[in-house]
Amino acid sequence: MTTTSTPTAGKTTFQGTDSALLGIVLAVITFWLFAQTTMNIGPLMADDIGMPMEVMNIAISLSALFSGMFIVMFGGFGDRFGLMRIALLGNIFGIVGSLFIAFAFGDASSAMVLLGRILQGLSAGAIMPSTMALLKVYWDGPARQRAVSMWSIGSWGGSGLTALFGGFMASTALGWRSIFIISAIVSVLSIILMRQIPEAAPGAGKPGRTDWTGIITLAIALAALLIVVTQGSSIGWTHWITWALLAVFLVSFGVFVNQEKNTGAPFVDFALFRNSVFTGATISNFLINGTAGALTVSLWILQGAGNMSAATAGYLTIGYAIFIIGFIRVGEKLLQKFGPRKPMIWGTVIVLVSIALLMATNTMQSTYMALAAVAYSLFGLGLAFYATPSTDAALSNLPDDQVGAGSGIYKMASSLGAAFGVAASAAIFTALETSGLDIVGTAIEFSGRQDNVAVREAGFVGLAFNALMAIAALISITFFIPKGKKAEAET
Repeated sequence: MTTTSTPTAGKTTFQGTDSALLGIVLAVITFWLFAQTTMNIGPLMADDIGMPMEVMNIAISLSALFSGMFIVMFGGFGDRFGLMRIALLGNIFGIVGSLFIAFAFGDASSAMVLLGRILQGLSAGAIMPSTMALLKVYWDGPARQRAVSMWSIGSWGGSGLTALFGGFMASTALGWRSIFIISAIVSVLSIILMRQIPEAAPGAGKPGRTDWTGIITLAIALAALLIVVTQGSSIGWTHWITWALLAVFLVSFGVFVNQEKNTGAPFVDFALFRNSVFTGATISNFLINGTAGALTVSLWILQGAGNMSAATAGYLTIGYAIFIIGFIRVGEKLLQKFGPRKPMIWGTVIVLVSIALLMATNTMQSTYMALAAVAYSLFGLGLAFYATPSTDAALSNLPDDQVGAGSGIYKMASSLGAAFGVAASAAIFTALETSGLDIVGTAIEFSGRQDNVAVREAGFVGLAFNALMAIAALISITFFIPKGKKAEAET
């Protein structure tokens, strides 16, 4: 580890320590391990507090949505006002949001959960860019590589364990509320451990005004679209409210695009998309993260059609965590040997195969459980192959003065892809779980119990949507990412 001078402290020095790194990792897992448990325990939460499942679908997606919308903004704030201040703010958001959810009782419970999920998303949006930047400031050489690996394990490992952890905690006497109480405690521990890190260079980033017009119009557009996706079937696709929300989306998005093209300091710099490699990697990243909806739908199938508890269903995902953590470095080695295109394609194909296995909802429950266990392992393997090559392809071709902005947009694509993939998948499943879809029942013979066929048909359709996203990601990679060990594109 090297000693790094801190601009704000002048004569003091600080070198990254293991305890400080632990504080950073704890901040990261409050989102990836704790907040994302709703993907598995959402139905249980909704039933317990009396929240309509359609509203719970919004709540599940809100955290990733708000994280994606504001991660670029918070990254800029970290450069201008101080990385530690933004990391602290993120932890505070996490504490308040988690406690809102944990103590959601009575008539205000739905509103408290929705507000808590928004705050958890803002927490992730503040924590992810600021903590990653702190690793660059206070760790160097091999120590930084190790620190980045620990950060990645906190995010990828947390996401791999979230269904298992959430289901287990919900099955204990402590109940699902304990997840969010523990999350708040973890945030407090993170603050305590990170206090030793000095403030890092406020004002070091690019000067300029915050593009509030771009931020607000994009937020309005995405919020309107999310409501249409999750509530369209309940409101009615031909109802005036649905059409009004679509109009709000189109107008707001139009204003956003016009603003970004004409402002001097855009929230999203469209000039970056002139780089075809960056474009392909970012689009495929959005779509691959969207396939997280396959995990949500398959877990709900196991609970709704198989009468399994959230804990038992979660146990089947252990392979996901093992493979994604164990093979992240393999993806790195594949990148070094073959370049980004091949491992990105291989990873996406493996994800597509895993979704195809989960689509076998017409089988007997014992068979489907075995298929699901294999599919979750393959899903983790595919993401592990895809992750590092995709990130490298997106950022290595950008000029140095565009890497920061490109990183923010690439990470925003991850969060927004997960938000809308889960929202759309959950909306499809919820809309069809009581009625099913006749065309599916006509084309496919469902074995075993017939009283749960509607749920299994709904799951099949929801999973098919995820398969289409994986296919679209594959097309994006094939079209945009060039062959060869070094993906090069004109900028």
